[in-house]
Amino acid sequence: MPGNDPDLPIIRFSDQRLPNGLRVIIAPDHIAPVVAINIWYDVGSKHERAGKTGFAHLFEHFMFQGSRHVTKAEHMSIIQAAGGVNNATTYFDRTNYFETLPSHQLELGLWLEADRMATLLDAMSQENLDNQREVVKNEKRQSYDNRPYGSFYERLIAAVFPPEHPYHHIPIGSMEDLDAASLEDVESFFRAYYAPNNAVLSIVGDVDEAQALEAVERYFGPIPRNEAIPELELPELPAHIGREVREVVPDAVPLERVHFGFRTPPFGSDAFDALEVAAQILAGGKGSRLHKQLVRERRIAQDVAGFNLPLVAGGSIFAGWATVRPESDAGTVEAAYLEQLELLATEPVTDDELARARALIESGELAALGRVEEVADRLSMYATLFDRPELINEQLGRYLAVDADAIQRVARDVFRPDNRAIITYVPAVTEESIAA
Repeated sequence: MPGNDPDLPIIRFSDQRLPNGLRVIIAPDHIAPVVAINIWYDVGSKHERAGKTGFAHLFEHFMFQGSRHVTKAEHMSIIQAAGGVNNATTYFDRTNYFETLPSHQLELGLWLEADRMATLLDAMSQENLDNQREVVKNEKRQSYDNRPYGSFYERLIAAVFPPEHPYHHIPIGSMEDLDAASLEDVESFFRAYYAPNNAVLSIVGDVDEAQALEAVERYFGPIPRNEAIPELELPELPAHIGREVREVVPDAVPLERVHFGFRTPPFGSDAFDALEVAAQILAGGKGSRLHKQLVRERRIAQDVAGFNLPLVAGGSIFAGWATVRPESDAGTVEAAYLEQLELLATEPVTDDELARARALIESGELAALGRVEEVADRLSMYATLFDRPELINEQLGRYLAVDADAIQRVARDVFRPDNRAIITYVPAVTEESIAA
């Protein structure tokens, strides 16, 4: 069975809940005197309502703006002064907050996380809201609006997922929605989702399990649960888009680039595992099919990419791109890229290709499982998304069990003409370019 291979690493952990519903996972690892604290809240952009997008990401910023006992921006400075690092990320399915510290500073990290879970609203103000709104707007300008090809993510997601599905918008949300957000709106969002019974706390590293659990109970135990966490209602999502979606985007880009998107089975399914192996065969480094064919041999593309996003709400997305060399054209590159996807669906991959893909995945997985911060994040992830933190010991085995038949089946199902979005960026015609 996948996950039972004696040659694969085993992460040993405890898994329990406090009376207020907080799920606590502790995995002692005494190799180095450090500890990783990772808390996943079961709230991401998929939980936002129409007209109220961007709130989950906004709270990623708010959580560093102080709480009852911590002043604005002090959370990060306290962690750094203790010799640690910390950060946070927002995704479609969750928001997570994490720090890695010297192991004797475990209680400091727990106190900081508990204080902002319990008392963040004490520091909330109209000034804070206005400031962080502007920070998010600036982030969107830098990462999306003013970056070459920067809007592809937003466009591709919107093309692959229909407007009624919560994956139709990306986590940074709508700037118009953020402008319209009131202090009461954002406070209500926090009260709805930032509760102990909507969170998973993982602690991994050089700790004594009993002492760590006692500290968690002391800091998080008094925080009341929320008995009214909103239920997520998802519309039915067909397995395929049902048509080909095309868009041409004139933009301030140096070269043409063709972006591809396909609706896929969700993360956690056997088909998604097969697609992960397929992505390595297609675009995993310089030995991959796309790189060999488009970049090295035919020399029609400057670079290529292909990857899956791990999404769980009914479906996910395979995305990729190819940047067109000046002497080629977008049509030629598009046809060559799609040809490689078609070959994956019609002809079994070779044993050598499969062995290479497995080796790449195994190397990446083993490296990740050797870092306490990554183990903590994965334990929180598997518990939050699947209620099965033990998947941390099974996922690599699942990838290694994927065979050529599974890859061909999923490629045939996913890489079809009625299930793709193609967005082509072309250099915009400007007065300067005409004059030149």
